[in-house]
Amino acid sequence: MSDTLFVWHMAYVYYAILGCVAGTIAGLLGVGGGIVVVPALVAIFAWQAVPHDYLMQMAIGTSLATIVVTSFSSVWAHHKRGAIYWDFFKRIVPGVVLGTVLGSSINDELSTRSLQIVFGIFMFASAAQMLFEGKNRAAKVVNTGQTSLIQMGIVGIAIGTVSSLLGIAGGSLMVPYLKYVGLPIRNAVATSAATGFPLAMVGAFSFILTGLDERNLPPLSTGYVYWPAFLFIAVPSALCAPLGAKLAHSLPTAQLKLLFAFFLMLVGLNMLWG
Repeated sequence: MSDTLFVWHMAYVYYAILGCVAGTIAGLLGVGGGIVVVPALVAIFAWQAVPHDYLMQMAIGTSLATIVVTSFSSVWAHHKRGAIYWDFFKRIVPGVVLGTVLGSSINDELSTRSLQIVFGIFMFASAAQMLFEGKNRAAKVVNTGQTSLIQMGIVGIAIGTVSSLLGIAGGSLMVPYLKYVGLPIRNAVATSAATGFPLAMVGAFSFILTGLDERNLPPLSTGYVYWPAFLFIAVPSALCAPLGAKLAHSLPTAQLKLLFAFFLMLVGLNMLWG
């Protein structure tokens, strides 16, 4: 077997491992898999000699495609428990979708290096949120029924733009906002998961469209989505998410969040270093 063939076959193993890790972490710590999948895919794609100009776009597009699968199973589970505020979902999701399309368009215009810097900064912001979560909960609580459509539209556009720009489901941005406007944490997480599904769907489709005119992408890609990576990540991730949720009841999640925050800082440094 040639070295090139060996690399591409071994990549499938790494995708499956990545899916297991991302799913377990998502279930254990309540963070979206994209925060792990994107930087890992950048490393694997680089090892596979995917053109550097498209590394981040391929990683982000493929990450959003995997989130479609994992978020659907999460939404269904939350819906069965009656935890999703569908009225709030219907009011904020148009802005999220619009922002997702906007973020995908911006992403196509940016270089891999620029996106790495943006993602690295986001890693540090996510780490800081984990480290200081719960230390500043004196935010003003707003009645959900009085939250204006204009406010939700602006917030939805902002969250959709950032999420599709980075290849994440947006939970780390949406949950704090939903808590701020008065949703209990259980319902905030569930409603955030619901908004993550159309975000990932529209985002993945947008990345397919924006990458269709590129001629130097790997075989078995459609635009910026690489289907072998999608398959080998999405299935293990969906299977391992319940394991992470189960472990959350027996492991010291506070200490794990601390360790994961420092891990995110290392990933952010790596991205910024390039």
